[in-house]
Amino acid sequence: MSGDPPLTAFEFATATRIIFGEGSIAEAPPAIEPFGRRVFIVTGRTPARAEPLLALLKEFDCTTHCIPGEPTLDDIAAGVRAADSCDAVVAIGGGSAIDAGKAIAALATNPGEPLDYLEVIGRCQPLTEAPLPFIAIPTTAGTGAEVTRNAVITCPVNRVKVSLRHPRMLPTVAIVDPELTYDLPPAVTAATGIDALTQLIEPFTCRRANPLTDALCRAAIPRAAAALPRAYAGDRSARAEMAFASLSGGLALANAGLGAVHGLAAPLGGMFPAPHGAVCAALLPQVFAANAKHTPDRFAEVSKMLGAGTTVESGAIWLGNLRRDLSIPSITTYGITEDDFPELIFKAIKASSMKANPVELSESELAEILRQS
Repeated sequence: MSGDPPLTAFEFATATRIIFGEGSIAEAPPAIEPFGRRVFIVTGRTPARAEPLLALLKEFDCTTHCIPGEPTLDDIAAGVRAADSCDAVVAIGGGSAIDAGKAIAALATNPGEPLDYLEVIGRCQPLTEAPLPFIAIPTTAGTGAEVTRNAVITCPVNRVKVSLRHPRMLPTVAIVDPELTYDLPPAVTAATGIDALTQLIEPFTCRRANPLTDALCRAAIPRAAAALPRAYAGDRSARAEMAFASLSGGLALANAGLGAVHGLAAPLGGMFPAPHGAVCAALLPQVFAANAKHTPDRFAEVSKMLGAGTTVESGAIWLGNLRRDLSIPSITTYGITEDDFPELIFKAIKASSMKANPVELSESELAEILRQS
């Protein structure tokens, strides 16, 4: 299609096995059993969301471990100790639970401390041993963490979020059951849903886009744009569409990259108690408009896929209206002021996500994005 980048070398990797569909959680026992019967189960702040899985695993020797928020170094270290002698790690929950499970599975088999392997604040050493088998079961439709090769970890002392990243960390099995998202509250549906949409738009427009990720994004962006308002309004039939969008976004970002939305969201979430999905949702319309000024062709195509029209301006307006209709708050809600902009921008420029942004946005452009978000 017009605007496509020239064919260059690329690679594509993902979870060994993906199981998608309503009721697919029933496939968990036979998917886990080949790895052993001692199972370490990581849950999010609402452990009750793991009850459907635990009911299916009555014949297994299960140990559960709750991650009450975005995982920290201490959470991961405690999980690694608790997972001793387990055969496999299963994470059921949102992106935080899945990232925690991914990190625990990796560090359970590799010597040393978590800091040995962390980016930015750590030693960034590669994993030398294969992680424990890891099965990811998302209960939100937003992060796509079930098919990515990194785990995001919050470091409160450094006021930053950083990644543990390695190709070996791709999940062994991803089970995506839209039924597990049926009872998500509207605010979570909105924040995770726009995060899913962001994770389709950014890989499609980033400088490392490739034909396989383009195909995923072109299939999923129109579905997400149509389904998200319906899911927010309580339409269960839209949940499968959003689960597919989230899965597709995870596949795309893991094999192409992201951009300035996530580049800004990472330090913002590390410095303030701001939920990742809501921050991405607040930033997306402004980043879309800023990037589109420099590389309009791809963004015009996104506008068309959103059903917004054929101009980049219409796409930015559509995203702004979506943010309003889904009641996404301003980033100032979390205590951010203009005095914080220099530190935020300094950290954002160094963020791994920013490296794939289609253009190098200036500090003044980044400040204006924050100001309008």
